[in-house]
Amino acid sequence: MNLCPFCDSEFYLENTTCYARFDLYPVTKGHTLVIPKRHVATWFDMSQQEQIDAMNLVQAVKLQLDKDYSPDGYNIGVNCEAAAGQTIAHAHIHVIPRYKGDMSDPKGGVRGVIPEKQKY
Repeated sequence: MNLCPFCDSEFYLENTTCYARFDLYPVTKGHTLVIPKRHVATWFDMSQQEQIDAMNLVQAVKLQLDKDYSPDGYNIGVNCEAAAGQTIAHAHIHVIPRYKGDMSDPKGGVRGVIPEKQKY
């Protein structure tokens, strides 16, 4: 029995080493995860080819989300290790579509991982 929620999950796009699936707990409509097919813990454990394929798939996901949801922007992020907020020990990249008005002041973007550092 596989305890990893990403291994053997359904997806909507793939390439040789990675696949894309919608996040089960999306922060916005279309929130997608790009995941290596090989079970590795973090981005830094991925092979160079897996990293290249992952970035190519991020671009393909963006094009699909543009077509399906017409977002106004994107956040792309990777959490590596528990101290950075990683809760599932299988590498994955968040592709989060952003929409005007989805928060009152998005200035600082990914800097919001440490809220008091977001505004500068």
